[in-house]
Amino acid sequence: MESYEPERLTPVQLAAMRRSLTSGRGALTRRSLLRASGMGALAVGGMATLGACGIPPAKRADAGLASDDHSAKEKVLKFSNWTEYMDVSEDEKSRPTLEAFTERTGIRVKYTEDINDNVEFFGKIKPQLAAGQDTGRDLICVTDWLAARIIRLGWAQKLDASNLPHAFANVSAQFRTPDWDPGRAYSYPWTGIPTVIAYNVKATGGRKVDSVTQLLDDPKLKGRVSFLSEMRDSIGMTLLDQGKDPGKFTDADFDGAIGRLQKAVDKKQIRRFTGNDYTADLSKGDIAACVAWAGDIIQLQADNPDIRFAIPAAGYITSSDNLLVPAQARHKTNAEKLIDYYYEPPVAAQLAAYINYVCPVDGVREELAKIDESMASNTLILPDKEMAAKSRSFRSLSTEEETAYEEKFAKLIGA
Repeated sequence: MESYEPERLTPVQLAAMRRSLTSGRGALTRRSLLRASGMGALAVGGMATLGACGIPPAKRADAGLASDDHSAKEKVLKFSNWTEYMDVSEDEKSRPTLEAFTERTGIRVKYTEDINDNVEFFGKIKPQLAAGQDTGRDLICVTDWLAARIIRLGWAQKLDASNLPHAFANVSAQFRTPDWDPGRAYSYPWTGIPTVIAYNVKATGGRKVDSVTQLLDDPKLKGRVSFLSEMRDSIGMTLLDQGKDPGKFTDADFDGAIGRLQKAVDKKQIRRFTGNDYTADLSKGDIAACVAWAGDIIQLQADNPDIRFAIPAAGYITSSDNLLVPAQARHKTNAEKLIDYYYEPPVAAQLAAYINYVCPVDGVREELAKIDESMASNTLILPDKEMAAKSRSFRSLSTEEETAYEEKFAKLIGA
């Protein structure tokens, strides 16, 4: 465990988070193009709290220690998740996989869709975590950068591998060893979120677009290209195109990627940097090709057969949303049983069929094919070995790096 370091969000970091919340991945829904955004002033308030107060000035000596586990006597589990991130019955009155878990184990799940964005949710639970108190939640689902922060601060409980036989055996190789939680000692992925290249084949005149180099240099695409306003996605894809590893890059590598994109901005090759609002322009053909999120593309393809995607030979960026047991949670073993349950292939297939994001569970293809053959063959849901081998993660950043990099990126995109 790393020693505690005070973390205070700078104006640049706050600006980057506002971009994420209003138009970036923070604005995405699960299964729809706009994440339920009832955050409003609450989200801004959460950012203000983080920016003004920072993380508490000292790490508790007992932070991260396992709490008393009441699982044996209390057959209950409190699970906080994103909206539309769990399967629902056709009549929308039940959650089939959760009900099946309760029938099997006797553990009643109090499931709450109270995560609208990472920053706002962290603002909710931070005071209890910092004070060494129970957050009222036994299991939470947060994006990789926040999972890394919670683990680093000692605010997540270490998982008991003996309670996770399916999870340990079935987690896909591309999600097994993130730099912020090697070996998945504290977390397991709920879904993967790939960043790919998308294009409108009608707008490109029938031509395939499958590299960042094409996006940045092809004169036939000039003024009809967009990149994402999320720094990790656009810089990560550019680093890969330049032969650099987003998991190991240096300051000089980052500056090289910024310079590469700046040239494309200066010559007006790039039309703009966007959040998920690129989807309308891509569907209409105003944007011919772009860096995109896979979840959007699956949904766009359902309505527009001209929308295609490509995985660059250089690779692509994948981030993840992850399950954690907060410090002082009362029902750690119950939470571990639920995590393990969702790593059983039949259960994982049922979930993947509903939410349409990358399933991090190996051995699920045959089970998913029983539900929907087209989903089982969709590499944006189940990457094949070739695609999975090209997946890369953007490395964890120190507070100083994040501030410096976001400043440079904000200047590039005019934010």
